[in-house]
Amino acid sequence: MLLTTGQAAEELGCAVTTFRRLVHAELLPGLSRRGVRVMIPLKAVQALSARQHAPLHQLAAREVAVLRVDTAQPASDSDRDWTGFSATLTPDALVKALRGWWRCDAASVAAGGVLPVTLSGYVVAVLTGLERWEKNTEGRHAFPDARLAGYVTDLATPQTVITSSLDCDQRLAELLLSTRLSSQSGGAIAYVTTHTTAG
Repeated sequence: MLLTTGQAAEELGCAVTTFRRLVHAELLPGLSRRGVRVMIPLKAVQALSARQHAPLHQLAAREVAVLRVDTAQPASDSDRDWTGFSATLTPDALVKALRGWWRCDAASVAAGGVLPVTLSGYVVAVLTGLERWEKNTEGRHAFPDARLAGYVTDLATPQTVITSSLDCDQRLAELLLSTRLSSQSGGAIAYVTTHTTAG
């Protein structure tokens, strides 16, 4: 059975624009088209609906930042081609697209030790290596040493790519990728509690 984007969004309890971001980011293989309509297999939508919430209680920090992104768009910066996420970007292009510039409390981002990247409420990439940051004249921050621990290429199955050789990065990527992680923020960076007593 195939659903329209509107039906799929209704099934997931989200806005159509929210669901379309997953389509535009190439995270849902197996789509078909009927004229201008994109059709999604019901099985893929059910898989998204059943996705577990991120086990934040397993993280060491009391709070972690979450980077909320849109689908990849051409960048206005000279040091990168894209901003945002697409499953079709290379790991090099993806890490450049995700590691800045944002308005945030850089020290809090660094203290969390990991930066889950979410698109439409799903963790689609994980960044680590956040110890050093830069600030531009507009008050935005970037993390030039940020590493891409891993990213999602298919959210329905799901399928992930682990891109870091460090054991700690791999564990974080395996723990968080493809999970659901809701956050509220007026900007790109949100802060979520992990409900842990660790410091």
